[in-house]
Amino acid sequence: MKISPVTELTDEIYEAFQRLIPQLTSLEPPKWDELKDLVSADATTLLIARQSDEKIVATLTLICFRVPTGLRALIEDLVVDESARGQGIASELTHAALNIAKEYGANGVMLTSNPQRVAANKLYQKMGFKHWETNLYFYEF
Repeated sequence: MKISPVTELTDEIYEAFQRLIPQLTSLEPPKWDELKDLVSADATTLLIARQSDEKIVATLTLICFRVPTGLRALIEDLVVDESARGQGIASELTHAALNIAKEYGANGVMLTSNPQRVAANKLYQKMGFKHWETNLYFYEF
């Protein structure tokens, strides 16, 4: 397993996102320009995981940013290909993101997970993430 940050968008990476994002959500995968913007964004680190055959099998997005009360870090859109689940890839990706966030100076990392994603929620709890009692609000345009 090789985990690395994406520093340049390639056809291979774009195609991997077209395959992986539909396994996470019913929303459309990012278009080329959207993914290119994500790769070049200062606050964003896009991680990919490759198996020994070099196939991209997972991705995770880490966002690190400053707010008036400190440095924050947030994990979004962690997805492991259905063919590669149960091999510890999500855990390795998450550990890599935690290390990057710690180096950034964040005092922790936030994430959300759909309650229906039972395996993902168990993984996060096993890794030491604490469930917060909070109200999450979303304003849709």
